[in-house]
Amino acid sequence: MSKYLVTGGAGYVGSVVAAHLLEAGHRVTVLDDLSTGFREGVPAGAEFVEGRIQEAGKVLDSSFDGVLHFAASSQVGESVVDPEKYWRNNVAGSLELIAAMRAAGVRTLVFSSTAATYGEPESVPIAETARTAPTNTYGATKLAVDHLITSEALAHGLAAVSLRYFNVAGAYGAYGERHDPESHLIPLVFQAALGQREHIAVYGDDYPTPDGTCIRDYIHVADLADAHLLALAAAKPGEHLICNLGNGSGFSVREVIESVKRVTGREIPVVVSGRRAGDPAVLVASAERAHQALGWTPRRPNLDDIVADAWKFTLEKNGL
Repeated sequence: MSKYLVTGGAGYVGSVVAAHLLEAGHRVTVLDDLSTGFREGVPAGAEFVEGRIQEAGKVLDSSFDGVLHFAASSQVGESVVDPEKYWRNNVAGSLELIAAMRAAGVRTLVFSSTAATYGEPESVPIAETARTAPTNTYGATKLAVDHLITSEALAHGLAAVSLRYFNVAGAYGAYGERHDPESHLIPLVFQAALGQREHIAVYGDDYPTPDGTCIRDYIHVADLADAHLLALAAAKPGEHLICNLGNGSGFSVREVIESVKRVTGREIPVVVSGRRAGDPAVLVASAERAHQALGWTPRRPNLDDIVADAWKFTLEKNGL
């Protein structure tokens, strides 16, 4: 049994990973300021400390075996209009966390990175060797933290793994998406299904894809959590491993909407409008490195299964 600090463990992905750690028999402390997370997202059995990432030094000591770092500001649009918030929270906060880890002698880190580090891809599927050229401040700050971690591993022997997510979706029991405002497609389609919004907007139906709408790589949040536990075991002192996490195949916007129709049995009002600037036609991951280095393979790749788990959580969240 090991002991881990989970920063941002009251948020969507952090809460699911914290639950998986507890189920594997580990001890878990969650550090979260609840600015975007929820107290009910902290799994039973985890110790909860309400505080910012900059306060990790007050929590960490030599009894911890590692840190899983999810605490970050993560709204792409907001990052463009308020970049200072993102550099302060994501980069400066991570720098202070890593310094606190070094001071406490905690030498293993798994970092929640993102496919936004790649920007608009030159080819798909996207491998970790692809050019990194973020098109927004959010992606730029995550890439900066990846560089920070590489430096720390080389200079001070940190054992680190960065996991670059593509489109995370689904739910794990009582743990699911609670973003406010919501920006992810599947929960937005649910809102249309529940009558909480008039329609779902489809931004462009003239892309060079089979049905004309953008294709994205969706990964079940529980598969994502599995990868984090495998990453803890794979981390090696002085090395920084970077792995993409995705299914390796994509689903279009229309396919997602049709899946929600099947799962919910409800009609979804759709309005097609123009393309959004900077939306690539296809974003799909190559997860071969995660398969080889972590021994990870997605166990829940079916879109309807991902949607069904998310729908069950949404109904319970809405008391339906």
